[in-house]
Amino acid sequence: MLTAVATNVAREAWPGGADSKKRATRAALAEAAVRLAAEHGADQVTVEAMSAAAGVSVRTFFHYFDSRDDAFVVVDADAGERVRRAFLAAPPELPPLEALREALAAELREAERQHELWSLHARVLRSDPHLLVRNLGARMADESGLAEAIVRRIRAGDDPDDDAVASGGGAADPEAVPHRDQPDTAGARPGSRPGTAPPEGEADRAAPGLYPRLLAAVAGTAVRVGVQHWCERPDELSFADVFREVFDLLAAGLPAPAR
Repeated sequence: MLTAVATNVAREAWPGGADSKKRATRAALAEAAVRLAAEHGADQVTVEAMSAAAGVSVRTFFHYFDSRDDAFVVVDADAGERVRRAFLAAPPELPPLEALREALAAELREAERQHELWSLHARVLRSDPHLLVRNLGARMADESGLAEAIVRRIRAGDDPDDDAVASGGGAADPEAVPHRDQPDTAGARPGSRPGTAPPEGEADRAAPGLYPRLLAAVAGTAVRVGVQHWCERPDELSFADVFREVFDLLAAGLPAPAR
């Protein structure tokens, strides 16, 4: 039963080909891990039990996860990458916050369909501090990846002011933005000639500035709070309404609610 449910969900989310089958298998294993842990406790769940529940071999399990604990950490390991791709593909005229809202909304529609599984996963994490820490680490890695995607989107606009904010983290200083014909030595590597472009890919590996980090962190927190709020009252509110309200509040600058 676990295998059938997870496989059908994964095929609908990622149609077609061998990649779809791999994602379906990983989803089946993750669902088996969560459901078994919710029933018996994570410490009591073995790799053999997870593999059997998902209908695969132990050897197949280790093709997808490096360790037993990895299967409990996240429900969908590919979600962050899909959000980043959707964010970067959003219409260029959308502000970063709006583009991120659209990318997350498309992804979180699947979470609403799997409400029971996500609720069980949250319960498993709360009951095991070790797994909770592992989950936090995974979320931080996704957050860093999203911050880098935000930098890429801002730089794609080829606006010097936006680029300064993306890489420096503050409002652009007209005196600090070099003229198009003026060599820029502010980001030069030691030993490099002024105006020499860094090796390919090095600029993307630079630490994101304040704005991308803050937007990525705020988005992650908004999703977490929105999901938690909705899980506590799923019969009263639709997740789409909660998600929309969360981002409307952010876009409005978090005004205090009317008394």
